[in-house]
Amino acid sequence: MIDNVRGAESDRLQSWRFLAVALAVILGVSPAARSAQLEKTAGLSDADRAAGWKMLFDGKSTDAWRGYRKDEFPSKGWEIEDQCLKVEAKGKGGDIITREQYGDFELVLEWRVSAKANSGIMYRVIEKHSTSWQTGPEYQILDDAGYGDSLKPGQMSGALYDLYEPSSAKAMKPTGEFNRTRIRLKDNLLQHWLNGVKVVECRTDGDEWSKRIAASKFGKYKGFGLQPRGHIALQEHGHDVWFRNIRIRDLSAPLPNEVRLFNGKDLVGWNSISTREGTTIDDVWSVKDGILICKGRPIGYIRTTADYTNYVLKLDWRFNPVTKKAGNGGILLRMIGEDTVWPRSVEAQLQNRNAGDFWNIGRFPMKVVIERTNGRNTKKTHMAERPLGEWNEYEIIVNRGDVILKVNGETLNHAWDVEELPGKICRQSEGAEIHFRNIRLSPIE
Repeated sequence: MIDNVRGAESDRLQSWRFLAVALAVILGVSPAARSAQLEKTAGLSDADRAAGWKMLFDGKSTDAWRGYRKDEFPSKGWEIEDQCLKVEAKGKGGDIITREQYGDFELVLEWRVSAKANSGIMYRVIEKHSTSWQTGPEYQILDDAGYGDSLKPGQMSGALYDLYEPSSAKAMKPTGEFNRTRIRLKDNLLQHWLNGVKVVECRTDGDEWSKRIAASKFGKYKGFGLQPRGHIALQEHGHDVWFRNIRIRDLSAPLPNEVRLFNGKDLVGWNSISTREGTTIDDVWSVKDGILICKGRPIGYIRTTADYTNYVLKLDWRFNPVTKKAGNGGILLRMIGEDTVWPRSVEAQLQNRNAGDFWNIGRFPMKVVIERTNGRNTKKTHMAERPLGEWNEYEIIVNRGDVILKVNGETLNHAWDVEELPGKICRQSEGAEIHFRNIRLSPIE
């Protein structure tokens, strides 16, 4: 959904580029050097950068890559063509890998293949064996139409090769057109996406994972699929394949310019508002083992003492893992005005099975999808929560007029023309015990 605002971001980037060149002249900085610096990040919006995204290939530079078991980028077999990173048929350039290693990550790229072409994306690759696929699980890239029914489902595009076949709901573009891939691996939960459809979801730990590896061709390679960190690899398989717009974010790393809203010890930086007179913050909220616990009663909320306008907010939440009792809650954004239950704001819903809904409080100016809206409530597109008692991750992008809600890596809602103003961030106490951790924010510059 960030793509929906990328056109506006591009216009702003052009304006800033003109201004930067003018300032460079005034300040004595080389306009060419300043322009080159801006071009290097031109593929990312301000919101992308705040969310931790980095370009692995921007259409010009291969600096982020090197050959597998080599120090430098291959001198043959790979080339830059029309802002694409192309592996040439029979070029014998070998696989390439990122210079950096990643544990938990999210990778997005676009690719297209020639007729009957074959390739793949491997991850958590280490240079232990002669090829990258002997340690790293593979997102299969293939001209499905060219092979017809001659291959097993677990060998088709989007598959976790030879381990998990892709969903039958997958949608492929015709041969020669670009497909969009997203791979997300966090806390041992792996997802493969193809053209906006989740085609694989599995865990990379436990007995099921071990059994599938043992039953596959990878079983004879010690350590396959078990590395906690490794390189991203693009496979050379003897066919013409094009990759472009390759970006990644390290899901284990702090956000850029990260502000920790919860220090894991106490509620410094927060004020408490309650419906019961005389109630203190300690009556409702407590901290244990780095987890912020809300009893749920009395009804009310805590809010930041500081105001925030444009940012990426990330946090984990769960309901009581022992009782597994479902409940309600919410995150209030750009809260302004009088402290009351409930204050004027945009609510990102946390109610069980409804996380990702919007609630408009106090007639907050915003636009939403009418077809999913009933009164003040705009329903999410689909359910993405984990079972009761398990941790979930909320990623909330508040970017000028846009508010985007993501639950466990899946975009569930988008509001636009939201009134842009500084306001508090609140967490509701709404009748049920709910836990929070890893609450942090990255300002959007």
